[in-house]
Amino acid sequence: MSFDPASYVFSQPSAPTAIRASTVLPARRENVELRTSDGHRLVGELALPESGEVKATLITLHPLPTHGGFMDSHVYRKASYRLPALAGIAVLRFNTRGTGSPRGTSEGAFEEGIGERLDVEAAVQFAVDRGLPNRWLVGWSFGTELALMYGAAEPVASEVEGAILLSPPLHRATDVHLKEWAAAGKPLKVLVPEHDDYLQPAEAAERFAVVPQARLVGVDGAKHLWVGEKYAGRVLNEIVDEVLPGGFGAGGTATELPQEWNGPVATAHA
Repeated sequence: MSFDPASYVFSQPSAPTAIRASTVLPARRENVELRTSDGHRLVGELALPESGEVKATLITLHPLPTHGGFMDSHVYRKASYRLPALAGIAVLRFNTRGTGSPRGTSEGAFEEGIGERLDVEAAVQFAVDRGLPNRWLVGWSFGTELALMYGAAEPVASEVEGAILLSPPLHRATDVHLKEWAAAGKPLKVLVPEHDDYLQPAEAAERFAVVPQARLVGVDGAKHLWVGEKYAGRVLNEIVDEVLPGGFGAGGTATELPQEWNGPVATAHA
């Protein structure tokens, strides 16, 4: 049975609540389906601010499904739990072709990042059709390959503001794709863990040097999977700081999302 995001049970604590890994903040959450141009049905979830304007939209591209990546990979799950309430940001998560999660399994089969081009296009088109503004691709690991290979090419390029990359391995994405980003001129923020298994900050700086507008951020102590609230929180701060520059800090200073919430909360169960 597909997970129903409306099943979260919210309560009103008597005091502000510390935001932890399993803390779910209020949002309008719905199960969605994306349709690819080659006929596959992809399953996902859209989390929107409970009220007020949508200030930005994250179209998330998950890690490698053959190694456990899916729409519920923890950084994206936490983004959907927190960012609609804390920052007015919509979060679209979905399973690429052949990938399964508690939400369900998307049709098709893993295609090594080739057929997944149509998945990226379907997700972006969904966000466009829903009228979601200020659209950004957010890729993690394998998802960065999809963002780099297809985000600076049409029909995606004209519909997104830019991309944020978490732990890019640069295996499938090549200098050809990086040069496409350079030519497009769209913002590219690259978060590279100090202890990444595939690409560490020094080498990443060399590889991304062909993209003049790329902004590389090395994160001390972090690993490829961003395990730990310290690192997941850092990623979310960096994402918000990119898509809403100056949105939280006076005078454009760096984002620091609140670590407490004074309002209804729910708890997610694994």
